[in-house]
Amino acid sequence: MGVVIKQSIKGTIVNYVGIAIGFLTTFFIVTKYLTQEEIGLTRVMIDAAVLFASFAQLGTSSSIIRFFPYFKDENEKHHGFFFWTLIVPIVGFLFFVLVAKCLEGTIIHTFSKNSELFVTYYRFVFPLALFMLYQTVFEANTNVLMRIVVPKFVREVGVRVGLLLTYLLYGYWHVIDLDGLVMGVCVTYFLATLIDFLYLLSLGKISFKPDFKIFNKPLLKDIGFYTLFLLLNAVTVNAMPLLNTFFVSAGMGLTFTGIYAIANYIATVVEVPNRSLNAIVQPEISESIKNNDIEKAETLCKSVSLHLMLSSALIFLFIWINIDALFMLLPNGEMYEAGKSVVLILGFAKFFNSTLFVSSSALNYSKYYYWSLVFTVMLTAMAVLLNVLLIPRYGMDGASLSHLISYLTFYLCLLIVVRTKLNINILSKAQFKVVALVLGLLLLNFGWVKGIAPFFMNLPFSQTTNAMVDAVVKSILLTGVTIVVCYYWHISEDINRLIRKMLRIES
Repeated sequence: MGVVIKQSIKGTIVNYVGIAIGFLTTFFIVTKYLTQEEIGLTRVMIDAAVLFASFAQLGTSSSIIRFFPYFKDENEKHHGFFFWTLIVPIVGFLFFVLVAKCLEGTIIHTFSKNSELFVTYYRFVFPLALFMLYQTVFEANTNVLMRIVVPKFVREVGVRVGLLLTYLLYGYWHVIDLDGLVMGVCVTYFLATLIDFLYLLSLGKISFKPDFKIFNKPLLKDIGFYTLFLLLNAVTVNAMPLLNTFFVSAGMGLTFTGIYAIANYIATVVEVPNRSLNAIVQPEISESIKNNDIEKAETLCKSVSLHLMLSSALIFLFIWINIDALFMLLPNGEMYEAGKSVVLILGFAKFFNSTLFVSSSALNYSKYYYWSLVFTVMLTAMAVLLNVLLIPRYGMDGASLSHLISYLTFYLCLLIVVRTKLNINILSKAQFKVVALVLGLLLLNFGWVKGIAPFFMNLPFSQTTNAMVDAVVKSILLTGVTIVVCYYWHISEDINRLIRKMLRIES
């Protein structure tokens, strides 16, 4: 886990720089200079492009991780593996453009009543999806080469800076109109994709020349079945996180989509460590399972699950105990406070996803990967049904509940199969310590709210300033308690080693 931890720490630092920029953009620019409807428009366009790109890549990003060990050979520049990662996605993109054109009438009819603005700019989804498609493919190639930091910087920081400038050009400087805003979003992703491509070339480890000799019948058969599986799987796995956006947009309108998008953004912070740690560990899990080294695979899975459970639980906790101060800080916060319960429900969903996601990785890179398709079909069907039932009754909360319930069911099934088929248990006793730590922090927060918070709220400043001071002091105190408990309770030796290095106790 040494290399994994180092790479994931670098990746997490980049993620949090991106989060800081995203925080600035979301809470001080977007909510101030864009209407709720315009926020909803940009959100549904980006989500639609993500969904389209996930279909069009034909599972290329996952195939890269699964099959790269078969091509891996630096002296031969990996047998032209990169060539195939360029060709397959463009074939998928052209095919799904044709499918989308055939369904265009149905799509327009679905959104025309409550989200007419999306219908107006629907055509921009296609170039946006193309750029996102290849950005993902180039990132997957750098991941297997164990170089995640630069493409992660481009995605988490570069894209957010580009979007921030676009929003400022539109809402603050008034240099561009709504057409320019939409085109600016597309240009941002184009530049990000171009930078990733140039970085991949600079590594000097890829070749555009395909090596047909490395292919044999069993390998071709395995690639063919896996690609078909991933294509079907994309319909469910990649659609799931985006379903709520489309249901809220079609059923309630872009204004509610804007509120939901802000709440979802807050909850998404919980998943930040998951992005970097899983990105770097997946190639190792894939190789361990390929070599039938189940013991190593289980060790990796346990470690990843533990560290992600700890980090995501603490992030979720710190968000929720400061949620009121957060909405007070937000420009026009009273307009978005309707999404407070959405943050809570989606926060739980993100927490479970972070903690248990590694089980999905382990299953997908094994010979039992087809079980994922069974569960994801069930997951999506359940989510669609629950959205239809719950949104009319509970609105945005109904969409969030459908997401949470579906994911809990999905991961319960997944854990059972991973344990019985692969003999891998991703959960460990140390995770009970994490639960106890979080409960203890909640008790401390309760005592703070009852005993100390009134002092800060009565300071001779504005209510917003008082709430910010209270939140900062409380967060610093709880962070200190967390570090001390983690260290002396030995929840994780990797974390203890990191703390010792930071305190210069260990070289």
